[in-house]
Amino acid sequence: MDNLPVNELNARQGQVLNPAARESMEYDVLIVGAGPAGLSAAIQLKQLAQKNDLDLSVCVLEKASEVGAHILSGAVIETVALDRLLPNWQEMDSPIKTKVKKDKLSYFGKDWSFSIPQILLPPLMKNHGNYIVSLGSVCKWLGEVAEGLGVEIYPGFSAAEVLFNDDGSVKGVATGDMGVSREMEAKAVSYTHLRAHETPEQLVCRLLL
Repeated sequence: MDNLPVNELNARQGQVLNPAARESMEYDVLIVGAGPAGLSAAIQLKQLAQKNDLDLSVCVLEKASEVGAHILSGAVIETVALDRLLPNWQEMDSPIKTKVKKDKLSYFGKDWSFSIPQILLPPLMKNHGNYIVSLGSVCKWLGEVAEGLGVEIYPGFSAAEVLFNDDGSVKGVATGDMGVSREMEAKAVSYTHLRAHETPEQLVCRLLL
């Protein structure tokens, strides 16, 4: 096993466990990945649950050591979706503060350049009034908002295996096995599946009916 590439070694770690030995945790909704989409989904589900007076357990798994650690990109974002998700976000302690004040689009050649007049740019290429952000910081903040609503977030746990019901529907995931030797032998560690009763899409449809 010493000659296995690291990525293949990591992939095989999810296959070492005897499924019967795994500890199981159950949630109403399980979301894999604490990126902008996953965290927004978790927040929206909790908001809908509160609106409908439902006790809904939502869990988010994130493979990075902390939320936002793997989101390295800077970005310019519109806030239309955020305005709908969190209408009072500007009153919150968010990292979304720097507005775009000026746009400039230029073409560069080997020893020349020219700028395109703003009036000729299509609307989708105009960022005036949008915000310059670090997506990692935005994700970290969304994680705090989600936890404030009761979402459970587990950083440092990757989803190594999809678990299926007898009818072929997805019931959850198994997290990556920890404490596995290079010889693919399990050490004295505990293993966990996380199961979801419904997919986010099923739940949203039910809450909105």
